[in-house]
Amino acid sequence: MELKVIRKWFSTKSTIGELYIDDAFTCYTLEDVARPKGVKIYGETAIPEGKYKIKITHSNRYNKPLPLIYNTADRAVVDGHGVKFTGIRIHPGNSDKDTHGCLLPGLAKGKDFVSNSRDAFQGIMDLLEISVELGEEIVIEYSNQQEDV
Repeated sequence: MELKVIRKWFSTKSTIGELYIDDAFTCYTLEDVARPKGVKIYGETAIPEGKYKIKITHSNRYNKPLPLIYNTADRAVVDGHGVKFTGIRIHPGNSDKDTHGCLLPGLAKGKDFVSNSRDAFQGIMDLLEISVELGEEIVIEYSNQQEDV
């Protein structure tokens, strides 16, 4: 299964994009600010553009299984400049205050927020769980494609 996040709307607080699963539009996304590779402000930076793996693992923070995004053996995200992100997940939330580097899904978008996040998240989880049951590899690719607001 392949997920694609196309980041389109950038502000000083957040990054909003569109999530496609196997080329079908699924929902909107909200992340922290997308910064150049090698630049990270802890808890306020989206992971860099690129392709990553996804595995559903137990989240200590949320005390339940959630999709984890990673590209290293220790299940972290490392960019080409040695900057490391850990614990990057897909989970419900509505604004940059909820992200901490993670990907928040939503059925609608506005300036610096997504709404109906729990419903969007559950739809994603249902598809991911089927993919896991089928033994498929799950990957996610992020790209920045600025669009006017």
